[in-house]
Amino acid sequence: MSDVKKTPTTAPKANNNPNQGQFIFGRENYILLLAALALIILGYVLMAGGGSDDPNVFSEEIFSTRRITIAPIVILSGFALGVYAILRKPKA
Repeated sequence: MSDVKKTPTTAPKANNNPNQGQFIFGRENYILLLAALALIILGYVLMAGGGSDDPNVFSEEIFSTRRITIAPIVILSGFALGVYAILRKPKA
């Protein structure tokens, strides 16, 4: 017979972590993340369009202030808000 010693099985230790079952971010962080996502989507919507129906005709609409200035600013502000929402410490 083999001389393998059996060790008694023990129950897994209980996790005494006080943060167990809680989210990483607070409610405000998630609201800010959703606002950032909405800003990014709004920026891309502002950037859309301006094309011509006829591929042989050039349309000057693609160079509008809305498409080349306002939309990128809105998108970058959405990304900045997203970074802030991630780095913001949730209230205890």
